[in-house]
Amino acid sequence: MRLLPPAAPALPGVPWRTLVLLAAAVLLAHLALLGLAPMAAGPHPSPLGARFSTRTIVVTPPAPEPVPAPPPPVAAKPPAPKPVRPRHAVPAPREPSPPAAHSPAPERTAPAEAEAPAEPATAEAAPGPAAGDPAGAASGSAGAAGSGTATGPTEAPAPIQVSGPVQLAFAVTGQLGAAPMQGVFGKLVWQQDGQQYDAQLSLSFLFKTIRSQHSSGVIGPGGIEPARFSDKRRGEVASHFMRDQGQIVFSNNAPSVPLLPGAQDRLSVIMQLGALLAGDPARYPPGAAFAIQTVGPRDADLWIFKVEEDEHLSLPAGEFEARKLTRNPRKPFDDKVELWIAPALGYLPVRIRQTQSNGDFADFQLRDAQGARP
Repeated sequence: MRLLPPAAPALPGVPWRTLVLLAAAVLLAHLALLGLAPMAAGPHPSPLGARFSTRTIVVTPPAPEPVPAPPPPVAAKPPAPKPVRPRHAVPAPREPSPPAAHSPAPERTAPAEAEAPAEPATAEAAPGPAAGDPAGAASGSAGAAGSGTATGPTEAPAPIQVSGPVQLAFAVTGQLGAAPMQGVFGKLVWQQDGQQYDAQLSLSFLFKTIRSQHSSGVIGPGGIEPARFSDKRRGEVASHFMRDQGQIVFSNNAPSVPLLPGAQDRLSVIMQLGALLAGDPARYPPGAAFAIQTVGPRDADLWIFKVEEDEHLSLPAGEFEARKLTRNPRKPFDDKVELWIAPALGYLPVRIRQTQSNGDFADFQLRDAQGARP
């Protein structure tokens, strides 16, 4: 770094040494004014030099004193609430005094939910199901009679007496369209060994079977329990009682239906009704009814048989006093079924008449009984 300006040309008549000394004096004067150089004139330093000192001062902080652990917080006790003085004084309730013996108790009104339920009606006062109502009949006395059970919830099971093996022969008359039915014979063969049964009803014309029905199953505590029923004319159709599934299944792929207690088919129902009357005839006086699920080859329905007055019949097999049971049609195309059961013949059927909705009918009248016991 150059501190001196470039040399100027020497002034004329001035020696160069003088000029150098003059320049040095000017430079020192500038440095003194700017404080860039010390200007002490003795042993004491200049005060400006101390102002611009660049010494490093290291300050060691004192060691921190240990801070004591704060005491555990103490739950502040809430101040006791100040009693609020009510604006109006309310007297304390007094215990009511017991009413006098002669004064009546005050009447109270309670909501409908709090009212005590009325006493249930007794079995004698409860209305029974209508005979034409299948749902009511199935759960009432008629349904119980059809299944061989009690007619009421507290009564003993209805006694039943199934007929032994027997063979009944019938003379059949009737109407089939415009032609009367003549020269037709019917035969009912009933076999049972106390555990199983087999029943067959056939119609024959000129020694040829024109129609037959077959029922088979077991004998249980409630009487006859069918397992299979078939109806054969040109072809055979059948219904199966699937008791383990609680269903009745049809061979023609018709929808299955629930199996009700005491269900019968159209052939076994004849023998089941006789077994019920034979078990306790006084239990079913005129006016009583049986509601029995009766299964055909293609469907099942609730048949309601009404007990009517006894009638005197003159049949090819002789004279009989018989109790009549009638199943009246409830729906269009239902058949009307009339059944006469003779106590003198062990409550076996002595006459069966079936009438269709178009007026066609078949009338079976007993002409011979083999193996029947009174």
